[in-house]
Amino acid sequence: MTSYHSFDPAQGHGLPHDPIKAIVGPRPIGWISSLDSAGTANLAPYSYFNMFSHQPPILIFGSEGRKDTVRNIEQTGEFVFNLATRDLAEAVNQTSAVLPPHIDEFELAGLAKLPSDKVAPPRVAGVAAAMECRLVQVQQLTDLAGAPVDTHLVIGQVVQVHINQACLVDGLFDITRARTIARCGYRGDYVEAGETFEMIRPGR
Repeated sequence: MTSYHSFDPAQGHGLPHDPIKAIVGPRPIGWISSLDSAGTANLAPYSYFNMFSHQPPILIFGSEGRKDTVRNIEQTGEFVFNLATRDLAEAVNQTSAVLPPHIDEFELAGLAKLPSDKVAPPRVAGVAAAMECRLVQVQQLTDLAGAPVDTHLVIGQVVQVHINQACLVDGLFDITRARTIARCGYRGDYVEAGETFEMIRPGR
């Protein structure tokens, strides 16, 4: 019979480190570029990130605290998702630092900018893929009692997609060739996309 370690998050987990983010993982990283109203670039990674609609394509990321990225997107209504990959992992990590709003994380991490086609924020030069987005909504979360939580969901619709052609194999985007990375929950734990397998859903 399987034995479980069970706990109520409100009462504590009783383990050396909180396992919840490790259980819900690996999680893709939303490496988000934005501009403030003065035109200063910002670049930051968010591991509360994913795609939640295909038609239209809608991306959502969660920010714990109203960080510069959230404020920028509220001001301008635009952002870019840049794919985090193994070759750029150190730069992704560098741009996670808490910095004053006037600091350009592209410059801090030694990253070149590429102009976007349909939005003002630049994309990261050399990424395997990027998606330009326009803001749909910013939603602050609440708990079961209806009290506000200092986490803000940013919902954006994709209006332009860019794919490095080196990552296309027979017309399909190859995450192993891109070397996509994801967060695994505990401090400093990441995973790189490796072997994949195919399993077709019934009726498809």
